[in-house]
Amino acid sequence: MTAAAHPFPGTLAPTSMKPITFACRESLPLSPADIAGQILDLQQWTDFQGYGLLPGIASAEFEERTAEVVGTRIRVVNQDDSRHVEEILAWNLESGLTLRMHDFSRPLSGIATHFLEHWRMEPTATGTDVTRSFELYPRSWLTRPLLWLISFPFQKAIARHLQQLRSAAD
Repeated sequence: MTAAAHPFPGTLAPTSMKPITFACRESLPLSPADIAGQILDLQQWTDFQGYGLLPGIASAEFEERTAEVVGTRIRVVNQDDSRHVEEILAWNLESGLTLRMHDFSRPLSGIATHFLEHWRMEPTATGTDVTRSFELYPRSWLTRPLLWLISFPFQKAIARHLQQLRSAAD
């Protein structure tokens, strides 16, 4: 994929490993601005419960917060004490938001280099249609099958989280 073909040009150099991808969709009775505000409210991050062996989030704190939001880095500690950083790469309510998850602790650091999460928000008469799509980048072709297995509970956790956001807003 060339830099020009990337969905968010200039946000991340292409990688040689093909990512594992999935997407989850939900209609939320919130505006795109309200959804974006919830993303920046780190107290709400602990609502992400994980799924099965995939841990939920125990805490999240700003490692670096920028005025323009892009470049903001959030340090996350999961319920199993694993850790990672989420960095905001794109922040535009009209074209979408992108976060990069990286600096994983073990064991995930041995399996994946990084994840990209894209939020697409399309306003509707009753709120916003949200699509959260993910690109999971394996560390090597040897770790790809394991990351592919991890993608199933990850997708279930994301779908459940979107349903929680919908329920909380109703």
